[in-house]
Amino acid sequence: MAVSVLSGCSAAGSAESGPEAGLDDPTKKEIAMQLVSSAENSSLDWKAQYKYIEDIDDGRGYTAGIIGFCSGTGDMLKVVERYAAARPGNPLARFLPALRAVRGSDAHDGLGRPFTEAWAAAAADPAFRSAQDAERDRSYFDPAVVRAEADGLGALGQFIYYDAYVMHGYGDTDGTVGFRTIRREAITAAAPPARGGDEAAYLNAFLDARVAAMRKEPSHSDTSRIETAQRVFVSEGRFGLETPLRWRVYGDGYRIDAR
Repeated sequence: MAVSVLSGCSAAGSAESGPEAGLDDPTKKEIAMQLVSSAENSSLDWKAQYKYIEDIDDGRGYTAGIIGFCSGTGDMLKVVERYAAARPGNPLARFLPALRAVRGSDAHDGLGRPFTEAWAAAAADPAFRSAQDAERDRSYFDPAVVRAEADGLGALGQFIYYDAYVMHGYGDTDGTVGFRTIRREAITAAAPPARGGDEAAYLNAFLDARVAAMRKEPSHSDTSRIETAQRVFVSEGRFGLETPLRWRVYGDGYRIDAR
């Protein structure tokens, strides 16, 4: 069982974060990153994932980095473009033409082992880690938090939106269902708090819609990141993402305890 102990955060909230802190609070954001990493990398050590890269045979080419940037979807390209702007001539810059060419496919043309080795090596460079952080925030974290706040959701709901953005992206693509459609289906079933609805009922409706979306993709058929993790937090009423948190993903147990 993986264990993480965070100081200054308890089930009743802390002076630093407070029970009403949103996901952009540093302590809450750290928890969110650990939760995502447990599902994406089977580890709470999300900072060890900057160097991660492999093709997981999901039709998106290479999956890499702290939230699973993909060569096929184009967000990996954005990371490398950011890195090239910050560090011209870096070892990944020469792969930019190939990344542009494979966008929209699962191809490895012009990439292969030289690229995966260069990606892993680049993780030692703070500029490369910053490029991953910036693309995560711009394309996934910030939009999810803004949308969740507008729907009247606390830190847990903000995390649930963020995790959906990470896995599904915002819009639908061929063979996949995106966040926008998942949210629309959830609102059809239950009103969010901003429209006078019950937070637990709405979040469960959102998770129902997300499970249905995941089951449309063979690579996402395991729904434990929902059923034995996020759904558990909803049932426990941890709408502020209060610790301690205990959950299971793919059969592995994790916990984040407060000191």
